[in-house]
Amino acid sequence: MKRFGMRGKALLGAGLAGALAITGCSGQSLEGGGDNASGDQITLKVNFWGDMGLDKLKATYEKDHPNIKIALNSGEFNAQHEDLQKKLVAGSGAPDISAVDEGFIVQFRSQADKFVNLLDEGAASYESKYLPWKWQQSTSPDGKQIGLGTDVGGLAMCYRTDLFKAAGLPTDRDQVSALWPTWDAFIDVGKTYVAKSGKKFVDSGTNMFNPVNAQQPQGFYDEQDKLQMEGGPKVAFDVSMKAIEAGLSANLASFQPNWDQGFKKDQFAVLACPAWMLGHIQETAPEQKGKWDIATIPGGGGNWGGSWWTIPKQTKHADEAYKFVEWMVQPEQQIEVFKTVGNLPSQPALYKDPAVLGYKKEFMSNAPTGQIFASTAENLKPQYLGRKNGPTRVAVENVITRVQQGSLAPEKAWPEAVKAAQKAATS
Repeated sequence: MKRFGMRGKALLGAGLAGALAITGCSGQSLEGGGDNASGDQITLKVNFWGDMGLDKLKATYEKDHPNIKIALNSGEFNAQHEDLQKKLVAGSGAPDISAVDEGFIVQFRSQADKFVNLLDEGAASYESKYLPWKWQQSTSPDGKQIGLGTDVGGLAMCYRTDLFKAAGLPTDRDQVSALWPTWDAFIDVGKTYVAKSGKKFVDSGTNMFNPVNAQQPQGFYDEQDKLQMEGGPKVAFDVSMKAIEAGLSANLASFQPNWDQGFKKDQFAVLACPAWMLGHIQETAPEQKGKWDIATIPGGGGNWGGSWWTIPKQTKHADEAYKFVEWMVQPEQQIEVFKTVGNLPSQPALYKDPAVLGYKKEFMSNAPTGQIFASTAENLKPQYLGRKNGPTRVAVENVITRVQQGSLAPEKAWPEAVKAAQKAATS
């Protein structure tokens, strides 16, 4: 679910929604185009991960489009991307619509011939509505557009106010933010928390590595797709090792069952929070309503995650798939998803919409999530993400996990991470 995700100044409120609203989409087309006069039932399979707020959208769309059935298939984050790649190579079995995360978008846009070019479906009119970098990230070198952006992953830090209070730490979000202007300061706070509570501070070393790496000017690859491990990845890896060696990590693998149990059993007090993470917390531990709040992230800025809706060319219903994707990125639906699961839209005009800017997340102690994440998104300077960014990140995460599990000594971990990244980069 990485999700995370990941992610215009002027707005005329409802006027924008009206301008972007889809007209005439009640008449769905069949594969060869034309009206669906026969009333044949069409099923669109949608692959994604985590909670992207689709349950409510599905019900609304199916009600308004009785000939369309939306089949939702939520799976594990890495597995969904790996499965999509396999199906594209095999030439069959891909879904009609697939979410693709920012860490994998370059990998897939380099295979643009295997996706519907959304410009052929009329998507060119949306370019001006997106953050420029978000639009470009899903554009192939030869100018094809393989996806419409769902969200961006501006960073913050979520923390448990009740656990902080029990450990004698401040709970006010501004005071908490002041505790950790840097990652070294964050680790010092973590040491204090562990000493006073006897519990772990963070969920995982990987969930420190990823946000720190996202904050660096350069990540795994330069714009020539050359692996650059001594830059941002080394900085982030060192931070994650410091946290693990300090005994701060609960050693939980993200998006796995034991990670979800970690939320429920109070096994950690903070975790890096791109906007899309809010939905996962709420879904995983609904009984913790009012016990979470949001502070700024050490180091400031960065984008972790954010996704696109793509349409593999294998679909037999490209027109219908595009109409559903187009409907999902309209302001009304984007705002609904933001309110439901926290995913921040990648259309900047919405950052000034009162429905976003004035929104407070009751679950997160009424934190002004609209203000927090809209301000981070507008100032994002995203990295270039190489074609093998996704597999490379997974390879490095696996090394960090080995350190957490005690099967690899921290002092030997960096050479192993470099070796694993090089293998991923050349495979």
